[in-house]
Amino acid sequence: MTRATSTPAARPTARTAAHRRRGPLSGALAGAVAGAAGTTVLNAVTYGDTAWRGRAPSSVPADVVAAVAERWGTPVPGSRAERQHRTEAYGALGGIVAGVGAGKVVGFLRGCGLRMPPVLGGVVTGAVAMAATDWPAHALGVTDVRTWTREDWVADAVPHLAFGLATHATLRALDPPAPRPARRAEGGTAVVDRPEPSGASVVARSALLGVAAGARSSLGVAGPAVLSAATAAVPSGGVATALGTLAVGGELVADKLPSTPSRLSASGLPVRLVTGALGGGVLGRREGAGVVAPALAGLLGAVVGSNVGAAWRAWAGQRVPDWQAALVEDAVALGLTVAAVVPGRRR
Repeated sequence: MTRATSTPAARPTARTAAHRRRGPLSGALAGAVAGAAGTTVLNAVTYGDTAWRGRAPSSVPADVVAAVAERWGTPVPGSRAERQHRTEAYGALGGIVAGVGAGKVVGFLRGCGLRMPPVLGGVVTGAVAMAATDWPAHALGVTDVRTWTREDWVADAVPHLAFGLATHATLRALDPPAPRPARRAEGGTAVVDRPEPSGASVVARSALLGVAAGARSSLGVAGPAVLSAATAAVPSGGVATALGTLAVGGELVADKLPSTPSRLSASGLPVRLVTGALGGGVLGRREGAGVVAPALAGLLGAVVGSNVGAAWRAWAGQRVPDWQAALVEDAVALGLTVAAVVPGRRR
């Protein structure tokens, strides 16, 4: 009798692993679909609130269209009634475009490996969409958020929260199937379907960490030390966590002091560039994706974060107390750090 022979199953190639992992471009396409779903939920919640309370629909979208048309010197054509109808239609279309665009951005980042827990991801997505619609209206003089009542904030926040949760849930549902668990081939050989780390993900997250370092220089180094599990690349532990937390806490306080020099000064900017590059290099080494490209991404991100943060403080400081603008920047910087460091950490 001839004895049956078997060949151990081959390990999946990098190409088959890539087929399981959604890339940035396909992530953006899925994000557009998720954004459309989220926009539908936002409209449903908004119109449901209008019907429940019997309040007048918001005129802000149409007013934004009229303000933009006036700024560009291209007024909406037609008679008075026609202009009103057109601005209302353009405002509604603008909301759809904004929702789909926000979904594309979130999907693109998710395709790069920036993943957050369901509730946190929904809240962050909703907050970003809310800021993307409210601040332009405020800047154009259509509304003044400083005069909003608590009821105004709730009426605006709840639909955007629903948008964020629906968009993020849809995006998660559109994710490719998870890799199959380890199996045993004949002869006892273990075969594990495990996707390879994505270099694009590490570079993108290094850039985000650099932006955070441009806002708060200590986050470039302290973020990986506090949030990472202990590895050869990141010697995390009780001492590193304590020192990192102390450094970040001290800078959060010092940033609000009037005597603190500008981050763009000769003493402030180099520190941010160095910590951004160091943080990117640490992420790259931690995940075996090299050091040079992530470090360069962290450096460029620190350049962007430093300049955008300074511009934000100058602009917002003319409209609200500086400490309030600083708290917003704190939240953004800490959120970027979490999004950059947590997805790839080893548990």
